[in-house]
Amino acid sequence: MTHPGTAVAEPLTGLSADQVAQRVAAGEVNDVPTRTSRSMAEIVRSNVLTPFNAIIGTLFVIMLVVGPIQDSLFGFVIIANSAIGILQEWRAKQTLDSLAVVGEARPRVLRDGVEREVASAELVLGDVILLAPGERILVDGRVVRAEALEVDESLLTGESDPVLKHGQDPVMSGSFVVAGSGAFEATKVGHQAYAAKLAQEAQKFTLVNSELRTGINNILKYMIWLMIPAGILQIITQLHRSGGVRAGISRTIAGLVPMVPEGLVLLTSVAFAVGVIRLGQRNCLVQELPAIEGLARVDTVCLDKTGTLTEGGMAFDDVTDLPGADGVDVPAVLAALGAAEDRPNATMRAVIEHYPDPAAGWRAEQVAAFSSARKWSGVTFADGKGTWLFGAPDVLGRGTEAADRAEQLGSTGLRVLMLARAQGPVDAVVEGSVTPVALVTLRQRVRSDARSTLDYFEKQRVTLKVISGDNAVSVGAVAGSLDLPGAADPKDARTLPEGDPETFAEDVARHSVFGRVTPQQKREMVSALQSRGHTVAMTGDGVNDVLALKDADIGVAMGSGAGATKAVAQIVLLDDRFATLPEVVAEGRRVIGNIERVANLFLVKSVYSFVLVILVGIFQLEYPFLPRHTTLIAALTIGIPAFFLALAPNYERARPGFVRRVLRFAIPAGLVAGVEVFVAYWVARAESGSLEQAQTTAMVSLFACSLYIVQLVARPIVWWKVVLIASMAGLFVLCVALPAGRSFFDLHFGSWYQWATGLGIAAASCVVLELLWRYLSAHSGARATRPEDADVDPDADDDGQPRTAGSAGRQRVR
Repeated sequence: MTHPGTAVAEPLTGLSADQVAQRVAAGEVNDVPTRTSRSMAEIVRSNVLTPFNAIIGTLFVIMLVVGPIQDSLFGFVIIANSAIGILQEWRAKQTLDSLAVVGEARPRVLRDGVEREVASAELVLGDVILLAPGERILVDGRVVRAEALEVDESLLTGESDPVLKHGQDPVMSGSFVVAGSGAFEATKVGHQAYAAKLAQEAQKFTLVNSELRTGINNILKYMIWLMIPAGILQIITQLHRSGGVRAGISRTIAGLVPMVPEGLVLLTSVAFAVGVIRLGQRNCLVQELPAIEGLARVDTVCLDKTGTLTEGGMAFDDVTDLPGADGVDVPAVLAALGAAEDRPNATMRAVIEHYPDPAAGWRAEQVAAFSSARKWSGVTFADGKGTWLFGAPDVLGRGTEAADRAEQLGSTGLRVLMLARAQGPVDAVVEGSVTPVALVTLRQRVRSDARSTLDYFEKQRVTLKVISGDNAVSVGAVAGSLDLPGAADPKDARTLPEGDPETFAEDVARHSVFGRVTPQQKREMVSALQSRGHTVAMTGDGVNDVLALKDADIGVAMGSGAGATKAVAQIVLLDDRFATLPEVVAEGRRVIGNIERVANLFLVKSVYSFVLVILVGIFQLEYPFLPRHTTLIAALTIGIPAFFLALAPNYERARPGFVRRVLRFAIPAGLVAGVEVFVAYWVARAESGSLEQAQTTAMVSLFACSLYIVQLVARPIVWWKVVLIASMAGLFVLCVALPAGRSFFDLHFGSWYQWATGLGIAAASCVVLELLWRYLSAHSGARATRPEDADVDPDADDDGQPRTAGSAGRQRVR
């Protein structure tokens, strides 16, 4: 008798080398480009051809014609910004492309009768591709061999129930194997395959479709609309008041250029790209760039025990005979079961290592591969040796003393499986026909870095849920050994309510450890947590995790896991180090938190520039600055500080409402700064009557006010921020103190009383800004003044990195 679902056929040999060469020459190759990054042309185009670069570029050309080179410095800044953006994204591209090769799926094919691994792009039409649990189906085809082959097509059809495949049945790219083994012949490859386009888009490096980017784009759109009336007013006023066309154009451009927050887009791209590079250095592949932003919002992490808290492999422990074992050679049965497995899982591999030599006379007639849905595998042997099952004790021995004994063993942290005899063939096993024979215990090796990683998440107020298909008591024992809160009260998922989403969500929220969870329940748990407003990350390595990984806000797959898990996950830990996860979350928080900080700086500048343009227009005055002045102030109070702040540590969890929160500070702060510099300019102009002296006083006053805003945004203040702010102040003093600096920037100081008055006005504005900051911090739920929530990670090493396994000096916080 053949295996269930097996097509009787001649032995498979696959294509010959000549046939493969012919198909390659004919273009019948799986040539769909798998891109993890944009091409260099796209990178250059996205960093150079932007609306703001077009605006600034036009003004730059005009300024080169009508003014001295000092007033054209802002154009060279734009060129440098674009170059930096291109360089950083190119580095990110190199990182992603190299990591993608490591994590690439390598299907097994038969060629000339020999099994070999090839790259997915090397598959050709007619290839015979071998299948095993967890492997993705990369091209369309038809089954030519099936041994209890079950395929999950949920990624294509939305139906989560696996489909049993027989000979000649079609299989589609985008599906994956959940049980059994087999082979299929490729009938459609490349762009003709069903899921080729979907797969290409899913693995595409992207800088879009994120809340952060959408918010920034909306802000930029608002600024463009504000620039139109302000620009018209500026042109009319300055051409009329500045005493000449050249001077009028210079002062018009000086008012318009600062309104453009051009560096905000650059630093956003740089922050994302540097995040990719940093994670890549930790063998972490980011398959979708917005995942970095999503990481910052994660407040719940669902962990699959096997492969996450415990190492993938297991060690054989012991065999306990049960009353039904009379006359049974248990080692011989276990050895025969192991020999019947074409692709044994980690549990069966441990059994095979202990019983490597099957006795003669054990010939398999029917094989039922392990399924996470039924929780067991089985074989019917010829010559009257019967049907034997191997799997979960609480399934095979439900309601028996043997199941109670298994639960007692499982409570010690051992992995317990049951060997049972069944009546009839393995494809017709019914409840009540199963007799428990023996219990097999395996030792699970807990990862050495698991405890420190769980500690990190607890201190960061990230809720952890351990979700496993194993026995709940056994899972609880493992979690308890790691001091996971709630581990003493594990929940058997079979007791979770069905058809009552609200009660289901309450149970999921109340418990931390779950056992006997089916793949569909994992998915429902993720949805239940999301329904309560949580941002959920899911980790996993097996096919039973795919549905939950796909639905989670952030899916994290292990590099050695099934190909299907890596296909749907946004992040792949290529070295399987669970301890990398805190670093991944911390990187997400760093990126989004710092972008919000620098957005405040850029938008404050845009607002005060707009206010100043309006005020000088209303009062019909010359604009107080030349382009060289605004370039210097922007560089020392925006550009340079923003670059360092964008790459600094930041451990505060991201919150929704990015645009509202940024504008809530930027608009009033910009109003204060704009009014402050106008008053300083007005007073100096009235006192001295000299435009040159008044504009210098206004410049000093604006610099002092802007530097104070940098100090506010940079809070909490640590040593390197003190150095940064002091350095910017020192550079400004150097520019105004040296004769060459005063000449280059056209600075003319009047009496000490004049510029002291400007500084006094700036000091008054700083008091107002401080009160504004404290009010907003107190009424917006912001935690920016608490070091443990921002730059200083309370659970970090001296270099600011999250502690992981091996870090010294850890103390558990309760």
